[in-house]
Amino acid sequence: MASKTTEKVKVVVRCRPMSPGEIQDGRQVVVQVNTQRGEIIVKNPKDPNEEPRTFTFDLAYDWNSQQETVYQETAYPIVESVLEGYNGTIFAYGQTGTGKTFTMEGKLDHPQYRGIIPRTFEHIFKFIEAAGKSKQFLVRASFLELYNEEIRDLLQKNFENKLDLREKPEGGFAVKDLSAYMIESPEELLDKLILGQKSRKVGETKMNKGSSRSHSIFMITVEASEIGVDGKQHITVGKLNLVDLAGSERQSKTEATGDRQKEGIYINQSLTALGNVISSLVDPKSTHIPYRDSKLTRLLMDSLGGNTKTVMIANFGPADYNFDETLSTLRYANRAKNIKNKPKINEDPKDAMLRQFQEEIARLKAQLAAAGGGQAIGGGEGEEQEMVVEKIVKVADEEKISKMEQDLEKEKAELVKWAEEERRKIEQAKNCLLYTSPSPRDRQKSRMPSSA
Repeated sequence: MASKTTEKVKVVVRCRPMSPGEIQDGRQVVVQVNTQRGEIIVKNPKDPNEEPRTFTFDLAYDWNSQQETVYQETAYPIVESVLEGYNGTIFAYGQTGTGKTFTMEGKLDHPQYRGIIPRTFEHIFKFIEAAGKSKQFLVRASFLELYNEEIRDLLQKNFENKLDLREKPEGGFAVKDLSAYMIESPEELLDKLILGQKSRKVGETKMNKGSSRSHSIFMITVEASEIGVDGKQHITVGKLNLVDLAGSERQSKTEATGDRQKEGIYINQSLTALGNVISSLVDPKSTHIPYRDSKLTRLLMDSLGGNTKTVMIANFGPADYNFDETLSTLRYANRAKNIKNKPKINEDPKDAMLRQFQEEIARLKAQLAAAGGGQAIGGGEGEEQEMVVEKIVKVADEEKISKMEQDLEKEKAELVKWAEEERRKIEQAKNCLLYTSPSPRDRQKSRMPSSA
């Protein structure tokens, strides 16, 4: 279903509370947030006579905002679209220490403080449970980080291995050899998130004790299959990117040295490249979009100006000490408001895994039925067979798929062997019966005495 219209990237902003350190140091709040109007007003602490700067966004959240509210108003519509077959991206941007990871992940062990990513998990499976009985789903998950311009798979034991980014023939980029796990519950998705978090690069700087030193993307693919009004099977594939960007930082404030300083340089370079892409996308005179300047912009290519519904959440702090960074973040977000995407439903793609699994299972079942003499599985002769459709296609991973195929082939071979053995026994029984059951005339002859 091609999209005839464009839609702009939705941009929301969120201001964190003053930190205990900022309060102790006597820092002043220089930001006003009008949540009703989506408006941010920033005062320059260095020049009280300067006119305050005003920015307006789709939504604005102050330091009293709740995680549930942020999710319902920003992420919920995107996830709903993904479940309909659209691509969706939600990403958090901002200075280091402004609450990006709290917004995206939150505190996993406190339901009230859970962020967008874990709430998404619950949302997806509640939708699946509420769907019609005839609809099937296949859910997959991947988790990667971009650390010092190197892509790493956070769900693999050898996560230090670097992965290549390859250009797809139809456009865009894909990560070669990135693992994808079949998921059957929100708990499994949460397990993958926690596993990946343990491998993600974090480090301490003066501005943030648990500073993310890499950009991360948690990717969820939802395939859905159902019979349409035309009587044919239709499959949609929605892809969701949940992006937690590392924060921009100034070395003079973080006082980073060694590896921390090197990481900061790579982080800033990739965020600068992202800013250049955004500027080019909204400049009507621009003839070139520099996606190739960074692996981050290549990974987000479809999310910015492509076939995706996108929400950007810009996080910032309220203290006078961070005035320059806050102003930079708001300007950055303000430019992004004018990016136009062209989202469309991904319907009946040729590479849908759900269709491949359904066709393979149907083929194996047919072989199994043929091996058993053509009798339907699950009932006796003459009984009406009820088709049971599982909502979630339960295939854990590639090894499990291979094992399932091997088991079916083994069972088929055993049925063939059993049928051949039964046929042989019947033939033997017939021969034995013919040999041990003589005719009445033969029995009469057997009682006659033999001649001398």
